[in-house]
This record gives sequence, structure tokens and C-alpha cells, in this order.
Amino acid sequence: MLKKYILSILLVVPLLASAQRQSQFTRQDTLRGTITPERAWWDLTYYHLDVRALPADSSLRGSTTIHYKVLKPGQTMQVDLQPPLRVDKVVQGGEELTYRRDGNAYFITLKKAQKPGQQESVQVFYSGKPKVATRPPWEGGVQWERDSQGQPFVATSCQGLGASVWWPCKDHMYDEPDSMLISITTPKDLIDVSNGRLRRTVENSDGTRTFHWYVDNPINNYGVNMNIGNYVSWNETYQGEKGKLDLSYYVLPQDLAKAKEQFKQVPLMLKAFEHWFGPYPFYEDGYKLVQVPYLGMEHQSSVTYGNGFQNGYLGKDLSGTGWGLKWDFIIIHESGHEWFANNITYNDVADMWVHESFTNYSENLFTEYYYGKEAGADYVIGTRRLIQNKQPIVGVYGVNQEGSGDMYYKGGNMLHTIRQIVNDDAKWRQILRGMNKTYYHQTVDGSQIESYLSKQSGKDLSKVFDQYLRDIRIPTLEYTLEGNQLRYRWTNTIEGFDMPVKVALDGGTYQFIQPTTSWKTMKTKGAKSLTVDRNFYVGAKGV
Repeated sequence: MLKKYILSILLVVPLLASAQRQSQFTRQDTLRGTITPERAWWDLTYYHLDVRALPADSSLRGSTTIHYKVLKPGQTMQVDLQPPLRVDKVVQGGEELTYRRDGNAYFITLKKAQKPGQQESVQVFYSGKPKVATRPPWEGGVQWERDSQGQPFVATSCQGLGASVWWPCKDHMYDEPDSMLISITTPKDLIDVSNGRLRRTVENSDGTRTFHWYVDNPINNYGVNMNIGNYVSWNETYQGEKGKLDLSYYVLPQDLAKAKEQFKQVPLMLKAFEHWFGPYPFYEDGYKLVQVPYLGMEHQSSVTYGNGFQNGYLGKDLSGTGWGLKWDFIIIHESGHEWFANNITYNDVADMWVHESFTNYSENLFTEYYYGKEAGADYVIGTRRLIQNKQPIVGVYGVNQEGSGDMYYKGGNMLHTIRQIVNDDAKWRQILRGMNKTYYHQTVDGSQIESYLSKQSGKDLSKVFDQYLRDIRIPTLEYTLEGNQLRYRWTNTIEGFDMPVKVALDGGTYQFIQPTTSWKTMKTKGAKSLTVDRNFYVGAKGV
């Protein structure tokens, strides 16, 4: 990446900042963020997470059975678990195995020869008091709360921090199980809601209950969740593009009336997003919306909700335009992640923009679907006030480091800008739908998404992505109007930036021009003013 910019003296400061960030990483960052040799030789196929949650002392006890296919010979397996949780023992084929711990990583020595093509499994037993979430979902872990009636209210959230904060797993995003069984044991008066469909509930002799949830689709590890509370529920069916989709809602009884009204937005969300992105990706597992004691998160087929049963983001419009108060931010945004995060998932958190830029942009598209194209544009343009442009959107690869928060609002405006370049709304919709079909249930590198958009649009967008994802400057159209001539060029950009842009002279019709970083000229009829189409996230300066 650095080679692309080494000739541009204006990028010296960003490059130095990146180097400084790189120097701060530790061996633990590398063990977490890299496809290590101890991960690479085996392909994860299935998990059975079986855990007992004990709200009385905020502890967990259980096991993960990891099923895998051997890709190449290897006798050491890396499994991750974060302290204060600890691995108690590891078993394969009835034999207890030895292991060594290196921080959050456990390196298990397998006795049985691991032959390529074979299907194997290993069971990792663990226990302890997991890290308590301090500012979920941003600083996650496990919450051991009480609801307004004094009942236990437990929830997990762990994006970035990693699923290994509460269960042993292969804690890297590149490898997902094809399916999963989640068995959560709770005190008898409580209910657990996790991902997928509830297969059965078992009443145990010790006064507990075990809920067995089966996920029939690939699932990313941070999307796995446990939500325990005094829940009540109701169901409905949505007639979607792939037929009947089961919708289930779980809330605290004291909030039932408010929830039944607010959650009417779910079918509206599905209608809009299936239009733009294609079928909901997890019909087999259904869709659930689950009340939790934090703001919310995109847990696959088990979206969590804590927005206070009100529109906006905690009652506020992030765009400042009024449109953001027409709908519930958490229902719309977190559900948008079912397509961008859970269906299409980044391989490396450095490409988190694939999740957040598209999902931020989905807010704009939802607004457009119900309130019109100008309303959608108003919304996404309104969020520009929240862009900071202090660090690149793309993070550092291989060390579990995400890029800047600009992946949300700047990323959404980048996609809105690309839509203008495509200049064909029907084609743009087909690109978005096609992307969800092409990368259905897959993990991807950001470069794959960049190449896909360029190829399907028929436009070379490489410089656009380099500018908006890897640089912090806003492209500026510099121009002069003298006599019957317009002179123009891009400044404040990377070398070779050549994005087309629409402009209007003297308030007339918008038309495309093709600026580069060198001056160009075109004839006018004595134009006195130039306006850049507001839908392009750029600046303009007359000189």
C-alpha cells in the first residue's frame, strides 16, 4: 500500500502516523490478527458451544467442541480464550491433551496423526468469570445486569474484542463454521435467546434449563450471542423474496406494549433491504430482534436492541436533517448488517469498512425507499458533519486493528458518490444485489469488494477507493472562469486522482467533467459561476 503513495510528499505525515501505529502492536496482536501456522492447517466446520451461565456469581462453565477438516499435516492447534477465563482441559478421542498458553492463545498438542482430508474434533473445557463489558458494544464482554424488576439480565457483545472473551474458539474472522449448535444453561426462571432456531428446551434436575439453538448457516464468531432474561415473545411471518420468513421478538414483559408498536418497523426494513440488497441471507434461521441492556448489535439472526423503543439514535437524528427521526436507528442499522457483516464478512478487521460503510449507506437507502431519492440524499449528506478525516478508513492488516470511525459516515458518502459515478440507479441496485449473491455466506478481503464494484460498474474506481479509504484529504475541485473558458483540476488528492464529477455553470443543468490532477480547459458561454453536485463528497475552490 505504501508504494502507491511514496512519490507524494503530502502523504509523509499519514505514513509516519501509520508506522507509529504499527510499532505499537504486540505479539498478542499478531497471534490474534494473523492466520498463524497453528490455524492454517485446519478448516473449521462446526461448533457445539455448551455453556452454563451463572448470574449469581457472574461466571461461565462449559465447553466448545470444535469440528474441523484437516487441510495439511499439523499437530499443534491454536484455540483462543481470553483471561480471566481459563482452559481446564482439552480432549480428543477420549484422551486428554497437553497445551501451553501464550496470553490469549492456547497451543494444543494433538496425539493423533492429523491426515489431510480427515474430519476430526476436539473438545475444549473452560470456566471462570469473563471480562465484564464496560461500554458495550464498543468495549464489550459479558454484562451481568438486573432489569427494572430486579431479574437477571445478561448479554454478550464482542466485536473487535473477540468471541474468545466468553468462549473458546478459532478467534479469527477468515474461517467460519458451516453450522453451529449453541446450548445455554440458565436458572430455571430465565430464558436464553441465541442465534438460529430453538431446537428444544431441556428441564434439568438441578433446577436449571438448557436452551439448544441451532444455526443452519455459516456464522462469524462475534455474531454468536447469549442473551438471558425474563423474556416474553411473539412471532409473525414475513412474505419475502424467498418465501415465508419467520420473525420472532423477545422483550422484557414491562416493555411489551412499547415493543409491539416499535417493532412494526421490522417488516418495513425487510421490504426495503430485500429490494436493494436481495433476499435476507438467513431464511433457514429466521430473524429475531432481542431486547438487551445495551444499545444493540448485529448478531446474526439474533439482532440485539436497546434503543429505548424510540426513533432515531437514542432519540437523536445523526444527520441533522429530520429524516433520521422517521425510523429506529438500531432496527434499521443493525439489521442492515445481516447483509453487510453477517452475509458478507471481512477476513481482517482492517477491512471493517466493508461492514460499516455499506450498512451506514443502507440507512440512506432505507430513507430513499420510503421517503424519496432526495430525502435519502439529504440524510447521507447530512452525516458529513460527523466525518473527522484524521485517520484512514482502512486499518493495519494482520494485527486485529480496525481503521478510523470514518468508515461509517465517510464510507457511506463514498458509496453515495460512487452511485453518482455509475449514474444508473437500476444498475447500481443490481450491483448491490449482485454483490450479496456473489459473496453469499463468504468472508472477503476489502480488495475483492473494490474490484467487484469497478468491474460491475464498468468504471475504474481504484483511485476513488485509494482516495477515500486510504487518505484523509477531501478532494477539491480547483477552477477558474475567465471569459469563455473554464479551467479545472483536482487538488488535495493522491497522485493520479481522476474521478469524474458533475458540475453546473450559472445554475444550469449538471453535466459530467473529467478532472485529473493536471489543468484542463473547456469552452463556456461566458459562465460566471460553477456549482458542484452536492451528491459528490468533494470540495470546490475558485482561484
